[in-house]
Amino acid sequence: MKGMVVSEEAHIVNVIPPIDLTGGVTGDRFKMDNHGHASIVISLGVQAAALTSIIVNECDAATAGTATAIPFTYYEQTTAAGDVLSAKQTVAATGITSPSANNGIFYVIEIDAQELSDGFNWIEVDIANPAQSNIGSVQAVLSGARFQNEASATAIA
Repeated sequence: MKGMVVSEEAHIVNVIPPIDLTGGVTGDRFKMDNHGHASIVISLGVQAAALTSIIVNECDAATAGTATAIPFTYYEQTTAAGDVLSAKQTVAATGITSPSANNGIFYVIEIDAQELSDGFNWIEVDIANPAQSNIGSVQAVLSGARFQNEASATAIA
């Protein structure tokens, strides 16, 4: 076989199931202890207006604790019904501050575990959206498991 079987070689975390993002949403935290990389896919369907921002936090606990916004790299596909990602872009800890208002778009955020601060093994995605009805979801694909059997080990609290 050529290619990668995601179900066998990676771990998928449903960070934010498909919902209305009105008022903003903070996704479930997932840990990077046993994985070297996270590809976070943010899918946006019908949008009344653009989101305010997309921020990634590194956290020191599964719940509560300290959450600190971090810089990250990402790719975007902001043409409705498109499938070709942009060139790599880098943002400061303020995150993506001008997301597109187009329908049917997605962003892919790429984070290596080594980019996280010592003691901050959890990641959380924070989507700010004041009052618009925007339908979206977030999934994280964790790869580079430290050990073969850890690809299927849970990464949430």
